[in-house]
Amino acid sequence: MREKSQIKGPFKELRRLWGRIEQFRGAILLGTLYSILNKLFDLAPPLLIGLAVDVVVRNKQSILAEYGFSGADEQLWILAGLTLFIWGMESLFEYLYAVTWRNLAQGLQHDIRVRAYTHVQSLDLAATDQLTSGKIMSVLNDDVNQLERFLDDGANSILQLLTTVFGVGALFVMAVPDLAWMAFIPAPLILLSSIKVQGALGPRYRAVRDQVGRVNDLLANNLAGLVTIKSFVTENHESDRLNQESKRYQNLNAQAITLSSAFVPLIRMAIVVGFILIMVYGGLQTINGELEVGTYSVLIFMTQRLLWPLTRLGTTLDLYRRSMASIDRILELLDTSPSMSDGSGRLDEKAARGALKFQDVTFRYPNTEEAVLQNFQLEVAPQTTLGIVGTTGSGKSTLVKLLLRFYDPESGEVSVGGQALTSLTRASLRSQIGLVSQDIFLFDGTVRENILYGSFGATTDELELVLRQAHVTEFLGRLPNDLETLVGERGVRLSGGQRQRIALARALLKNPPILVLDEATSAVDNETERAISEALEVVREERTVLIVAHRLSTIRHADRIIVLEQGRIVEDGVHESLVAEAGVYAGLWSIQSGERNS
Repeated sequence: MREKSQIKGPFKELRRLWGRIEQFRGAILLGTLYSILNKLFDLAPPLLIGLAVDVVVRNKQSILAEYGFSGADEQLWILAGLTLFIWGMESLFEYLYAVTWRNLAQGLQHDIRVRAYTHVQSLDLAATDQLTSGKIMSVLNDDVNQLERFLDDGANSILQLLTTVFGVGALFVMAVPDLAWMAFIPAPLILLSSIKVQGALGPRYRAVRDQVGRVNDLLANNLAGLVTIKSFVTENHESDRLNQESKRYQNLNAQAITLSSAFVPLIRMAIVVGFILIMVYGGLQTINGELEVGTYSVLIFMTQRLLWPLTRLGTTLDLYRRSMASIDRILELLDTSPSMSDGSGRLDEKAARGALKFQDVTFRYPNTEEAVLQNFQLEVAPQTTLGIVGTTGSGKSTLVKLLLRFYDPESGEVSVGGQALTSLTRASLRSQIGLVSQDIFLFDGTVRENILYGSFGATTDELELVLRQAHVTEFLGRLPNDLETLVGERGVRLSGGQRQRIALARALLKNPPILVLDEATSAVDNETERAISEALEVVREERTVLIVAHRLSTIRHADRIIVLEQGRIVEDGVHESLVAEAGVYAGLWSIQSGERNS
């Protein structure tokens, strides 16, 4: 679920972001100072031009002459020195603001991306079920990059625009207070239209960013399902779907572009009014001797420096609104709170070797009405092997998810060694459990890297032991580079049986007191099933082992077997007694083995 922000009103996205970036505030303030100083020095050359005109026209009566520089040549050299100083300072602060803002953009995008990714990893499945992988990817990539672009250029543009308006405005008020209002005639129109356009652009760019997530969702799903797409010959169908989603993205962008593009011509026409008024009325006052030529020259230049940058306001505003939409989505992801709170206790190895208990457990998945488990009771004795059998939807895998605390029960309690799972940190709980699931995920690396994953400090002897235990050594010699063979994305360069054995070796390397196999042999060949069964006979000693099984031959020698139907235990015993009962288990065994009796 998401926490609603309490910050409302103008610039709420920036104010929310400011509250989360304490370590970057100093750099932001420094970059702001450099941007302002750069613009102030950038505004000085028109003043120098006015002084130069004043020297040429009035000579010994010029403004500089009043400060003791009587000769025209001396005054011009003074102006040359000032020009060199001002241009040097402008260049210095331009370098400083560019370095500061760009480094800030890189540092902040790195921090936000890592922070958002770490936050997603910290969420429980109940929370991440509400997030699509496409949306997460678009936030971590597109939205973070949009924030980087804003800091790289947009923030400086806004600061320098504001500095120009206030700096030139103050100069006008001091120099020609009776004409200053003319230069600011366009300001109300520009301000009101900016507010109006910004308000209209916000929802449009939010819709654009959300659509990016949907496009990414489609692409991610289709790339993962290429085999299915090809086997059903639906390439054209999927291309059409992508075309529709991408076209919608294009249309949403077009709506925002239409509005933002109309903004600059509107500003341009408003600007020309102020420029004409200063040019005409200031010129008339100069002709009548009411205004010095140098002052008039400065006013003309300054009017242009005041008003012309406003033509970039449309582009800057567009970048700002895009960035605010992205910041909103980033903060929305960061504000997604877990549905479960972490415990404070730690599960040690000794406690993990105790009994597993499900006491009066009722559980239903989020956004579903029907309970998967209802007042469920189960106790698994320490260091025993439990086989769990049942039809699809009977609750087999749900037990595994509750044990690993991917979800919490609606009521009741799950405990290990007498400790309720809700009282434990999830990290300490999961560190004592080795999981091998049906859907094996291997990282794009070597066989060695995948087996060592999560047990990075394992010794060579420990690695060799689990290679033998999981029967990985049986196929290693057939791989191109033995343990250094690259497995490809999700292990596509290996067979299903090879991936399964590598996953088992990875789980065993943790040397966990509790080992869970969730449908680990449902989609493997007979050789792999034999290898895994033989491995279990060796490794289940001194461990509590839970085997969720589709193939009953995998659990034939389990210490105890339970059969689930609609979240209830309907049969409980060992293989021989369950077959003799001629119930559900016996029927399944008969189908799989072709036998009527054990």
